[in-house]
Amino acid sequence: MLRNAVRSLLREPRAPDPPRRVWRDWVLLGGLLIAAVLEGVFREDVVWRPVSVVLAVATAFALLWRRTHPLQVVVGVFSVLILSNFVVLISGIEPLGLYSMLCVVLLPYALLRWGSGREVLIGLAFVVTALVSGTAADFPGWGEAVAGSMFLLFPAALGHAARYRRTARLRELDQVRLREREQLARELHDTVAHHVSAIVIRAQAGRAVAATRPEAAVDALTIIETEGTRTLAELRTMVGLLRDDGTAALVPQPGVADLERLAASAGDHPRVRVELSGDLDDLGPGVGAAIYRIAQESITNAVRHARQATRVDVRLTSYGDSLRLTVRDDGEPTSAPGNSLGYGLAGMTERATLLGGTFTAGPAPDRGWSVDVVLPRTAVRR
Repeated sequence: MLRNAVRSLLREPRAPDPPRRVWRDWVLLGGLLIAAVLEGVFREDVVWRPVSVVLAVATAFALLWRRTHPLQVVVGVFSVLILSNFVVLISGIEPLGLYSMLCVVLLPYALLRWGSGREVLIGLAFVVTALVSGTAADFPGWGEAVAGSMFLLFPAALGHAARYRRTARLRELDQVRLREREQLARELHDTVAHHVSAIVIRAQAGRAVAATRPEAAVDALTIIETEGTRTLAELRTMVGLLRDDGTAALVPQPGVADLERLAASAGDHPRVRVELSGDLDDLGPGVGAAIYRIAQESITNAVRHARQATRVDVRLTSYGDSLRLTVRDDGEPTSAPGNSLGYGLAGMTERATLLGGTFTAGPAPDRGWSVDVVLPRTAVRR
């Protein structure tokens, strides 16, 4: 079991998208530099004062790279600490360093938060070596030694916990995206299959009366039937892998024409009003179903979570090659509707992105929550 755990840790990649530097890093750096200079000037018990100040300043600057290069920073800083501990052991002088060097506790946190599994193992070896050598160089008693070890290693546990929480969050969002892709694949299949089935039927009928037609017409109808049947078979195979029951019924999906029915089914508290404008005919496969599903999710969120809302306005406008859907309620200002993780918003964002559109949602300027979606009339593959 231990061997499997180690192998799993070694295969763990780095955490994605570490922030390079934020304003807090510069504030921290400024505070540490000021503290190091003040200690170097006013503390009377500092051993090898110039060396101690240089070590403190270098450690402060190294913190700027703790997220993007966690192993390199840990190895560099703790190697210097290990070396200084051995110098103290050999020479018998007082320990080097300033109080401001306590900032090294941020490095174990950064290592476990952002480093890969291999980097974590290597970096922790340096941290533990520095901890043991430092305790040996200046042994304060078992109680203080244990407390100091916990003080240094506890941030590492916090970094691991933060990383686990972030990883779990990303996995859940991936599941939302996968479910949204599956639903979109179903709707695309049902829409396309509905039309292709009609092509196949017409081709079969054409063959039935082809005796009085030129031979070329028979050949053309044969090709239509063959290609249409092949398309249906490929679509059924693809979507059958996604469906739990393996079936692929030819059920036309709801679209723009069903928005009025959707509004009526929502009830009167709040009242849902639908406004359609522009040319909404001949929409691309999947686009109409996407408009319906996003409007459905937005209306559901408003009904469930918009406090004191009296109405929900759904506006769909066609202009040029694009469609714009806006869903807005007049409820009290609030944060993201639904659960705190916002999986409904993630699903709608994924659906719009897959079709080549954009999705934005947030509090309206004056009151309520607003959802704004722009989709091309014909889906663009992303």
